[in-house]
Amino acid sequence: MSVVCPECDNPLDIDADDVEEGETVTCDECGTDLEVVSSDPLELAPVDEEGYDDEDDESPLVLKDEEEEDDD
Repeated sequence: MSVVCPECDNPLDIDADDVEEGETVTCDECGTDLEVVSSDPLELAPVDEEGYDDEDDESPLVLKDEEEEDDD
């Protein structure tokens, strides 16, 4: 199955049967590390140093702030 790199739009030839969710692949064109977030349908997400490059993944920071407020 061919998917497109979310960073550079390069087509990537990845067989969904050969990868598992959580596995990391690298785009040959731009070198971005991409994590397989779904295998059916095949979906890739860029990985940064902290994990997914996902703006919705900020909830742990909010929970930490709430805990700090409770301690005061």
